[in-house]
Amino acid sequence: MRPVSIRQWSPWGLLLCLLCSSCLGSPSPTTAPEKMAGSQGLRFRLAGFPRKPFEGRVEIQRAGEWGTICDDDFTLQAAHVLCRELGFTEATGWTHSAKYGPGTGRIWLDNLSCSGTEQSVSECASRGWGNSDCTHDEDAGVICKDQRLPGFSDSNVIETRVRLKGGAHPGEGRVEVLKASTWGTVCDRKWDLQAASVVCRELGFGSAREALSGARMGQGMGAIHLSEVQCSGQEPSLWKCPHKNITAEDCSHSQDAGVRCNLPYTGVETKIRLSGGRSPHEGRVEVQIGGLGPLRWGLICGDDWGTLEAMVVCRQLGLGYANHGLQETWYWDSGNTTEVVMSGVRCTGSELSLDQCAHHGTHVACKRTGTRFTAGVICSETASDLLLHSALVQETAYIEDRPLHMLYCAAEENCLARSARSANWPYGHRRLLRFSSQIHNLGRADFRPKAGRHSWVWHECHGHYHSMDIFTHYDILTPNGTKVAEGHKASFCLEDTECQEDVSKRYECANFGEQGITVGCWDLYRHDIDCQWIDITDVKPGNYILQVVINPNFEVAESDFTNNAMKCNCKYDGHRIWVHNCHIGDAFSEEANRKFERYPGQTSNQII
Repeated sequence: MRPVSIRQWSPWGLLLCLLCSSCLGSPSPTTAPEKMAGSQGLRFRLAGFPRKPFEGRVEIQRAGEWGTICDDDFTLQAAHVLCRELGFTEATGWTHSAKYGPGTGRIWLDNLSCSGTEQSVSECASRGWGNSDCTHDEDAGVICKDQRLPGFSDSNVIETRVRLKGGAHPGEGRVEVLKASTWGTVCDRKWDLQAASVVCRELGFGSAREALSGARMGQGMGAIHLSEVQCSGQEPSLWKCPHKNITAEDCSHSQDAGVRCNLPYTGVETKIRLSGGRSPHEGRVEVQIGGLGPLRWGLICGDDWGTLEAMVVCRQLGLGYANHGLQETWYWDSGNTTEVVMSGVRCTGSELSLDQCAHHGTHVACKRTGTRFTAGVICSETASDLLLHSALVQETAYIEDRPLHMLYCAAEENCLARSARSANWPYGHRRLLRFSSQIHNLGRADFRPKAGRHSWVWHECHGHYHSMDIFTHYDILTPNGTKVAEGHKASFCLEDTECQEDVSKRYECANFGEQGITVGCWDLYRHDIDCQWIDITDVKPGNYILQVVINPNFEVAESDFTNNAMKCNCKYDGHRIWVHNCHIGDAFSEEANRKFERYPGQTSNQII
């Protein structure tokens, strides 16, 4: 057996070597790689921060222990193999030097060498399982193509079964777990730092900094899956910890558990700043640029700047959520910074820093020039979070043939299909799909219209004010996503219809009252209210999807926009309609579409 030279080991690796007799006599990096036999029992996951679902630090579980891969000799070919192990078609890149943060535990593989055609990473050459002279500062990561292998199903891949919701900062939020395809919360009874650390590591963060109780990250809705979770802190998943399955009487959402995780320092907050505001939470946005030249600060063009872009800025600065994204900032002092250095910024709202958003690059083009038309933000530590009660939509859906002479107000407010304009008024009727919608505020701040009362629009026909131009979109879609009918709901009146036991109503529309939805309350639009429908007069019989999206234009900031959409299966035979399988989810998610129930013959729908 060849002795190992001490100078080939890092101080951390040497310490591990001295403490663990199994590393004595380990081959040096110059030892020929060995083939690994058998991949049975291996499990894979992507972890780390910041990252998207198809990228991250590669972690492998072997013999019940999670570990990482060293970046020594790592190539795109190895990334291809690992991405296929994870269920993706191929890799588009790989990372070194622990880009997604250092892992913990064993470093399972070092000097990994693959041709790219292997069926499993166990077929690639390496120094052997557990033989490494690396530290976790050399952990490898992969960037996979966001495309799943057809029919891929492998229990060896660890799946998105725990998530955080409602947190103002990355790595914090209300803990939600997936059970029987349904997300639910965790009761805070016996909730402690050990259980919180399991959640944080499962999500790819470090250990937990704080275990939160009493719904400090907002109350969830629906099922409470776990209670009295007792972890040692070393479990690979929260589901592996002893716990109690609870009944409705055992716990309430006022006891929802949450976490704050330790995150690696990224320094992204030093690349951006706010200036001119009345407090540190608001101001004109300035970004640092420089490249090959000296670093300097510049402004961002305000064209098309909105809530989603402001969300990214507030997150990057660690200031929580965005209350407003401002396109004009003339009322704030610009100081010495006057150069506009960025334009065309478009964000999805999920980015961790502004440089991850699309923009014009080095070419700056603004429709309106001058410092008064530059981007600004107002941030807040709390935000609202709207959620539609999907079961109520399913329970109340029905068809009504409504006479035209009863629809003049609805026509005035553009609540009918275009073909209604050429109808023989007041004779005939329109066929309407009607349903009730009950919208809950589960966030930590009241949902308030963006516009103040002075700019609300009075509608004489219905006798009320509209505080938002568009509050909800209602759509009928074909299975491939083509829209065949649509409706919209201006906020006729945002008010607290009902509230939880310990919450008082604050908003009421009568007498030109303030509009909004209080935390812990809900606004109910009954099925018999005008415009609470979709005009399906022109829709042919067939199988469709009913989609409802709240706050579709992101006019008002929320802590979570992914739960603003609901989808239902919808079958129409020309006389009756069946609505079922209504569920909350991202209306724009391909994964949600793939999992959505399909009817036989859906592709042969007849539509106009």
